[in-house]
Amino acid sequence: MEAAAALSCSAQTRESRAPGGREEKGPPERKVYMDYNATTPLEPEVIQAMTEAMQEAWGNPSSSYPAGRKAKDIISAARESLAKMIGGQPQDIIFTSGGTESNNLVIHSVLRHFHKAHASEGDTAERRLLEEGATPHFVTCTVEHDSIRLPLEHLVEEQVAAVTFVPVSKVNGQAEADDILAAIRPATCLVTIMLANNETGVIMPIPELGQRIAALNQQRVASGLPRVLLHTDAAQALGKRRVDVRDLGVDFLTIVGHKLYGPRIGALYVRGLGERTPLYPMLFGGGQERGFRPGTENTPMIAGLGKAAELVTENCEAYEAHMRAVRDYLEARLVAEFNRKIHFNSQFPGTERLPNTCNFSIRGPQLQGRLVLARCRTLLASVGAACHSDQGDRPSPVLLSCGIPADVARNALRLSVGRSTTRAEVDLVVQDLKQAVARLEGQA
Repeated sequence: MEAAAALSCSAQTRESRAPGGREEKGPPERKVYMDYNATTPLEPEVIQAMTEAMQEAWGNPSSSYPAGRKAKDIISAARESLAKMIGGQPQDIIFTSGGTESNNLVIHSVLRHFHKAHASEGDTAERRLLEEGATPHFVTCTVEHDSIRLPLEHLVEEQVAAVTFVPVSKVNGQAEADDILAAIRPATCLVTIMLANNETGVIMPIPELGQRIAALNQQRVASGLPRVLLHTDAAQALGKRRVDVRDLGVDFLTIVGHKLYGPRIGALYVRGLGERTPLYPMLFGGGQERGFRPGTENTPMIAGLGKAAELVTENCEAYEAHMRAVRDYLEARLVAEFNRKIHFNSQFPGTERLPNTCNFSIRGPQLQGRLVLARCRTLLASVGAACHSDQGDRPSPVLLSCGIPADVARNALRLSVGRSTTRAEVDLVVQDLKQAVARLEGQA
């Protein structure tokens, strides 16, 4: 945990003017990082694996000389580590540049596969559906990451697909299975629902969806309609809870390295790649990754991702228990310090959430989340998703979708703890928040 500890102990020096105009450096201010849902530092073991790969496996993995064979072996071992982490098969793992590429690759592939059915033989309902000009249809929900939402909105703008954005429940914060199933049409080709939300931490009912879509597909196949494929973006869940594709029943699963103390690359799990589940490349080149994702492999980054996955497989329960204990302590301290001014935005009765995520608002007309963070001297955190950091004081669309009132959502802060976050750091952060609030309220 050395890398994470270095983040929380990093300092910023304050300067003051002494008599006579001479600058004096005061004691350094300790910083506490609580934005682990945005990104995580590299574990020391990951750095070591990447360094060794750069030094010893610099060869082209397609080459036969020792440095090339070493690179190929490292890539194969990493693929096995990722498969083991999620309960899949190594041959079903494709390395990508990150979550955005993985998500776009799924959408691209399913759209291509829908149109490929034009060339299928036989007078099936699927072919008749296409001949009648049916538009391929996607189902997702209103709290997805932009790398799902924006590609789907683009397809709608280009008039090449129809999309249903299912609202999440204001009671439990989830995209409910009944609502998702009700949105499926004869031309539906993909359901894509994240495994855990990045702002609220709410866990979506993917295992139930997997079971019910599998049952639905039996009926569809019997009537000649295409199977509905199921994708989940597991970026936020991996490393914080056990994830097993067999339990989830998904056809695609997105893996993101930098959310689990690995490097900034990703991978895509495809159940029965190329046989049971279709995948069509977006790029064309040298044929790496069996032609599904060509380009000379980035061996050091893949080595780091493999090591990060190995650590998750070995330690996930310990990581989860530690993060939950620290997060629960954080919430108890917030209540003790702010009492009724605190509103927890992600505590929905009966709904499971990530063990590390605390989304809350401190009520008050001057206490918008960005203003509070700007007055904090210790806390490093965010008001929501990092990809929405340019939204100013506009309330989070995710929180609004979950039924959080706009004035409360505008004050939201998202604190996400990590593997090495301590209770002492929580105490520092709560004190920092208390002082920031006092500064803001004193200006009113």
